[in-house]
Amino acid sequence: MKYVKLNSGDQMPLLGLGTWQLRGQECTDSVKEAIDIGYNHIDTADGYDNHQAVAKGIKESGVNREDLFITSKIKPENLHYEDIKADTQRFLDELGIEYLDLILIHWPNKDIPLEESLKALKEVKEEGLAKNIGVSNFTVNHLKDAIEIEPDLVAVNQVEFHPTLYQKDLLDFCQENGIVLTAYSPLARGEIFENEVIKELADKYEKSASKLALKWLIEKDVVAIPKASSRAHLESNFDLFDWELPTEVVDKMDQLNQNNRLIDPDWGEFDY
Repeated sequence: MKYVKLNSGDQMPLLGLGTWQLRGQECTDSVKEAIDIGYNHIDTADGYDNHQAVAKGIKESGVNREDLFITSKIKPENLHYEDIKADTQRFLDELGIEYLDLILIHWPNKDIPLEESLKALKEVKEEGLAKNIGVSNFTVNHLKDAIEIEPDLVAVNQVEFHPTLYQKDLLDFCQENGIVLTAYSPLARGEIFENEVIKELADKYEKSASKLALKWLIEKDVVAIPKASSRAHLESNFDLFDWELPTEVVDKMDQLNQNNRLIDPDWGEFDY
């Protein structure tokens, strides 16, 4: 595993298991299998309704808590001060842990003052309930607001990011301001497997399309959290750390952006 340093000094694994749409026994098995393979970063959210299944997978794996990096997210409707404080404790209870490595605002909510939300999250961090604070689906303007309110609080911004949604301006802004970018849907919900450029590169270099896409991300110090449920896919996605991405692959994949946003058809209501 390779890591990127957060503004707190903590190390965040560059590859994690995304658990969106994984529930029940399938989720438990995926978490357990992932940890067995060598994953030490698990990403979940209140909205995924799988905290207990994730907790069961962690418990069955037998891994020590301190060897894992666990992220969860707060629903946008629950960003009032008291809701954040209550939700954080509930997350810990549901996950069977004493602290989160990272807690995120899942989506911005213009109807709840960001000052209120960040005040609660700062206290959550000070109380040791979450080691790091972050956001998800924040634009550059959202991030500017957060930085003005709490200059050093936001450590991570988790957004949809893949070769056909290469948000370079957002990535540049994050890196210039000490914020790590995490890519969800890093395989474009499977669309990369149909991309002719990536298919040709995969054939030429004898690497799968998913390996090329994930390697493209982590070589930019972007954290990738692909979802996978089968051991074969988990193992394939994990095979990223003992080879280098050819320059030709980087150059060609850098040119694939189509502003191809796949998540949430109502994105416009959050953007400004």
